Amino acid sequence: MASLARLSRKTLTSTLTSHRHLLSRALASEAAVKVTESSSSPPLGFKITESPDRVKWDYRGQRQIIPLGQWLPKIAVDAYVAPNVVLAGQVNVLDGSSVWNGAVLRGDLNKITVGFCSNVQEKCVVHAAWSSPTGLPAETMIERFVTVGAYCLLRSCTIEPECIIGQHSILMEGSLVETHSILEAGSVLPPGRRIPSGELWAGNPAKFVRKLTHEETLEIPKLAVAINDLSKEYFNEYLPYSTIYLEVEKMMKSHGISI
Repeated sequence: MASLARLSRKTLTSTLTSHRHLLSRALASEAAVKVTESSSSPPLGFKITESPDRVKWDYRGQRQIIPLGQWLPKIAVDAYVAPNVVLAGQVNVLDGSSVWNGAVLRGDLNKITVGFCSNVQEKCVVHAAWSSPTGLPAETMIERFVTVGAYCLLRSCTIEPECIIGQHSILMEGSLVETHSILEAGSVLPPGRRIPSGELWAGNPAKFVRKLTHEETLEIPKLAVAINDLSKEYFNEYLPYSTIYLEVEKMMKSHGISI
């Protein structure tokens, strides 16, 4: 009899515990539903005030053009600059040139110029120092019909017309690549190093390999023109440059939508 009484008490205790858990879960669910309903449809006369600490995000996403002081990047009408490129400060992208996805041109210390029908390909970083150790201009100058391969790093260097800079190359302060020259992929041009006209250089540090043939020099501008023609295909994917976004902002403000 004693064991039967203990078993009955144990069964009764477990039953009450399970009922208590079920009751608490039901009450919690009902409270959550009421909170959701109250948050979705506030009562009349109740005004929701926005917190002053809320971050004001720019609805246009990443800023492509970054003015610094009095300097504003300039892009020619027929130049192609990918949407996720960053241009800051003294940057000029001239006619027919193209700057491809992920590149960063930072002209905060000195001027950067991308010449006519030249191209700076994906993930390149172009910068300019205050001054050059060689006494040459510290600005970064990429002249006409120049192809700069992907993942290159250019800093205060000068690239004369009709040159090819292979991908993953590094050109350091004061370096000079003369016209009709090619720097092979993965090469490093030390500060103040000069590549004479019509030569092929390669290595780390870059060294002379051989003279270019006349046929090879004729193919250099053709590559730049081909990339320029390819960039024109991308223009079809974007709206023409205009100030329509100002009308959108005005309409959003008139309807009380925060920008």
